[in-house]
Amino acid sequence: MDLTGKVAIVTGAGKGIGRATVEALLARGAAVAGWGRTAPEGLVHDRFQFFECDVRDEVAVAEAFTNTVRELGPEIHVLVNNAGLGIMGEVDGFKSKDWKAMFDTNVHGVFLCTRAVLPQMKRQHQGHIVNVASLAGTAGSAGMSGYCATKFAVRGFSDALFKEVRPAGIRVTCVMPGSVETHFNGNQPGATPDPHKMTPESVAAAMVHAIEAPDTTMISEIQLRPANVK
Repeated sequence: MDLTGKVAIVTGAGKGIGRATVEALLARGAAVAGWGRTAPEGLVHDRFQFFECDVRDEVAVAEAFTNTVRELGPEIHVLVNNAGLGIMGEVDGFKSKDWKAMFDTNVHGVFLCTRAVLPQMKRQHQGHIVNVASLAGTAGSAGMSGYCATKFAVRGFSDALFKEVRPAGIRVTCVMPGSVETHFNGNQPGATPDPHKMTPESVAAAMVHAIEAPDTTMISEIQLRPANVK
């Protein structure tokens, strides 16, 4: 898909992979709606609009979609479901509210945002949905059962969704990064990049690559790992 003049929605746009994806899409000529609880600090662009949205809230998602269409037009060409939450801990000490918060954000939020855009994408017979999962959605890790469960769910949802909407001309890509230098799980990226982690920009570039693939090609899954191992 040529992104020039297209409209994209990116959830969790405030920082990290979300912000990098917004900037990458803008650089390719798209108009971008950023959805999230916090706006990307200092990001000003004539093709960027931020709409406050908690993806866990069905009403908030519907309002963000209505506002996006009002400001950027009726056609929605790209949705990047990036908003996510990671809380780690062993199962027998895990708080049920934290478990629920992760599923509400990582799984239910993906469903709500996807459901919001699909009718218009079907009318257009064109669209691309990118779901950001994780390598934690391919193999379990001790102390990460809840997070792994949500990302396995996103991967399964993505696999079923692409088979469901492919006849309607809609492509679906599940992106599964490994370690990325972000604020994830309370981390603070250092002034010097960690050579053993990927950058948010590299993950965003992979998404753009999938979105810009020829119309005859759908990249259904992408696994990303740091090139340098410890």
